[in-house]
Amino acid sequence: MTRRDPDIDALIERAAQGDALARQELLVRHRPRLKQMIAVHLDRRVAARLDASDVVQEVLAEAIQKMAEFFRERPLPFYPWLRQLAWHRLVKLHRRHIHAQRRSTTREIPLKGMLTDESSNALAERLLAKSGSASKRLVQAEMRARLRSALALLPQSDREILVMRWLEHLSTREMAAVLGISDGAVKVRHLRALRRLRSRLGNDICEDAT
Repeated sequence: MTRRDPDIDALIERAAQGDALARQELLVRHRPRLKQMIAVHLDRRVAARLDASDVVQEVLAEAIQKMAEFFRERPLPFYPWLRQLAWHRLVKLHRRHIHAQRRSTTREIPLKGMLTDESSNALAERLLAKSGSASKRLVQAEMRARLRSALALLPQSDREILVMRWLEHLSTREMAAVLGISDGAVKVRHLRALRRLRSRLGNDICEDAT
């Protein structure tokens, strides 16, 4: 569903006309992507209290309540809108469970550039160049560690775009909607992030990443 899906488009139009079954199907179809997004960003201290599936249920329940308003206004494409609901839910959960002892605004919750250890490992795996040679396999663990360190030093905006592309599997169009920028600007930001990684790591980043 990271590319335009005619079936999804048809479901959206039926849902916009008030078809309750189409609305339910839309949520079912997007549930795996939503769960992946939440798992990527859910801090382990929150995950110790709440499973990603529980958060998904809360987001979907909110989406059902707000869907009529969404179809009246269409502020975003459908999945970026769902993701926005999930993002706001995550911010509230992190504030409640992690930042309860200090004043904080939504902007101060460090979610955008935050990577859990598991997500950092997964992103490193995705970005490492594929190789079948024994010698290459021997240095994979070292490269993984170097890549995790390099990711931690990247600007927040670079980490954000890489997470969206490689862990959330958002399309260029979806990233543009989430970030409020053009498709071309998304591509520029993605290339810039990869070049900054390559400047630290040489050519060990997957060439298919672009």
